[in-house]
Amino acid sequence: MESKTDGKSSLTSEELAAIEDEDVLNKMLDNTSDFEERRMIRSALRDLLKKKREKREQERGLRQQNLRQQGLSKAGTTGGTVSIGRASMNQQPPINKPSSQPSPSAATPFNRTGGSKASSAAAPPAAAPNAKNVKQMLLDWCRAKTEPYEGVDIQNFSSSWKDGIAFCALVHRFFPDAFEYSILNPNKPKENFQLAFNTAERLAGCPPLLDADDLVRMNEPDWKCVYTYIQEFYRCLVEKGLVKTKKRP
Repeated sequence: MESKTDGKSSLTSEELAAIEDEDVLNKMLDNTSDFEERRMIRSALRDLLKKKREKREQERGLRQQNLRQQGLSKAGTTGGTVSIGRASMNQQPPINKPSSQPSPSAATPFNRTGGSKASSAAAPPAAAPNAKNVKQMLLDWCRAKTEPYEGVDIQNFSSSWKDGIAFCALVHRFFPDAFEYSILNPNKPKENFQLAFNTAERLAGCPPLLDADDLVRMNEPDWKCVYTYIQEFYRCLVEKGLVKTKKRP
């Protein structure tokens, strides 16, 4: 976005409030370096996410009300009970329990089905002279891309990712139509991990190097595992042309 020659932003709050596409606002945020414009765009993004969250909650309430009415109607015609109708509403898909058979990779969140091979290929050389610089660059990139998202404060590759929200925010930044970010619950980390990894695999071609079951069993994720996964996600985005850079973290 261009700015006025007197140093004041050419954008107005009214113009930004009229934009209802997250992708448009995200692109505007990427294309401007003006501090005031970035502040206004971030504010507009937060307002848009809040508006979508409120709309989704309202729609959810209407759907639940309609389902209750259908359950009551069905119970009245078939002699069934309302509790059965409600139970079906709240039924959750079965969760596959991890195998009780011991595995040599049980202590790591890397996916047990071929993840070790992919991870060894994606891991950076241990003796790379610029490893610290690359790590910091990648961390700064993650922080910049998730800046507009509420509930995300990336300070490291470990505790900042433990509830899965940061993964979801990073994936949502590049695929905003894949899922509704505003309804995510930080108290459901496993669902957040699965949503982020599945979406990244489906849309970016990023292999699922991390395992949601292993991650939720840890107090906080292993930073090396998270770092390697983010590197792979970044590489996939570059290959798809969604990130343009001459130097890859």
